[in-house]
Amino acid sequence: MEIMRRASHAGSWYTDNPKKLAEELDGWLRASGLAKSPDVRGVIAPHAGYSYSGRAAAYAFGNIDPSSITRVFLLGPSHHYYTPKCALSGATIYKTPVGDLQIDLEVVEELKATGKFEVMDLEVDEAEHSMEMHLPYLAKVFDGYPVKIVPILVGAVKPENEAMYGRLLAKYVDDPNNFFSVSSDFCHWGSRFNYMHYDRKHGAIHKSIEALDRMGMDIIETGDPDAFKRYLSEYDNTICGRHPISVFLHYAEELLNKDKDQFPSI
Repeated sequence: MEIMRRASHAGSWYTDNPKKLAEELDGWLRASGLAKSPDVRGVIAPHAGYSYSGRAAAYAFGNIDPSSITRVFLLGPSHHYYTPKCALSGATIYKTPVGDLQIDLEVVEELKATGKFEVMDLEVDEAEHSMEMHLPYLAKVFDGYPVKIVPILVGAVKPENEAMYGRLLAKYVDDPNNFFSVSSDFCHWGSRFNYMHYDRKHGAIHKSIEALDRMGMDIIETGDPDAFKRYLSEYDNTICGRHPISVFLHYAEELLNKDKDQFPSI
């Protein structure tokens, strides 16, 4: 029996008009000017409403070469539902206004069999926006290609369990047909977020925020999960996808430990 996850944020966080959405996505992807590369195995892309993040996200998804990929692991943080674990979707299809995405049920069953994942119900799944905001881009980029997705909601996972999930997922990094889409915004600044870090040496507040985020991005690009952990401990940057990013760094590290030249391009 097919279980559909609705595009629950269409019509609010992004348009629910298929023609308009397709035109927006195509326009943003063209404007990015990026060449498709089979060397790119993973992206970290935002999940704010498209009026804020749509153009920026194209600079992640524009690099994807769909011809060499058959499966996308989609990792996103949980904003509304508390779990200390990672959770799999109970759906079989994720709908978007520009095309539906089939869930890889075989891999979902493999992960469930480890006993380390819970399964979120459809209400939790549809309430979360972090993974949904990647779906229209994935549907557009992989239009006409036989891709399946593996959505994983990453909860408030302790550091030792981030490493554990990294080890569980590492075997999938070995397969060059697998791709990894990690959902995260970066600094949430202001009293609303109880975070007002300001290093005046950078000048205006927005320059201080940019410097802080770029520092974190540079560390992520090293592929060192422990360095990322130290950065978060020192600056407490309000990166909402810190747990999915950390899990990604841990399973990429597993691959790097086996072959120093194989850290996936992000």
